Amino acid sequence: MTPWNFFQSHRSEIFYATLDHLTLVVIAMALAIAIAVPLGMLIVQHRRLRTIALGIASVFQTIPSLALFGFLIPIPFIGGIGRRTAIVALVLYAQLPILRNTYVGLSGVDPAILEAAEAMGMTTTQILLRVRLPLGLSVILAGIRTATVITIGVATIAAAIGAGGLGTFIFRGVAMVSDAVILAGAVPAALLAIFADVLLGQLERALKVV
Repeated sequence: MTPWNFFQSHRSEIFYATLDHLTLVVIAMALAIAIAVPLGMLIVQHRRLRTIALGIASVFQTIPSLALFGFLIPIPFIGGIGRRTAIVALVLYAQLPILRNTYVGLSGVDPAILEAAEAMGMTTTQILLRVRLPLGLSVILAGIRTATVITIGVATIAAAIGAGGLGTFIFRGVAMVSDAVILAGAVPAALLAIFADVLLGQLERALKVV
């Protein structure tokens, strides 16, 4: 069977697998942003915490994805087989680019602007929220963009622990030695990554202009 014929005959299954994949990515990215951006705002003012946070995030980034899924399975509450473990692993993988870019974006503001804000009587928190954050938003978004593309790719491995998504076709295709089945998972995943990259890239450029 050719890849096109397989796509035609299994389009409904591929569609729902794509939705599952997208759900995994959206949930993981929402949690990753909710953790990494506030933490990045915090480490701007705390050097010791900065070293620890960036170091831990770097360690998670270096662990092979399948190994990380395996490590998490036996852990109570967050482990097990299924979507929950996959989301935890994806959140951990997304931390480094978001955290690092948040720190770089907030700490890279022109010192003259910060001095002017201090001269106006702004507190450290006000400067962070009203000056650093708006000016560093495009850099933060660049980190979110990178993390999103990484997460879409790594989420395909989540099928190995029963989390569903497009990876189910890839693993099935490898087992069947079928290029058509592998492409049924790989092509939609690649298109999702390209779409997310283009969309977030446009938003990033729009923020730079502003």
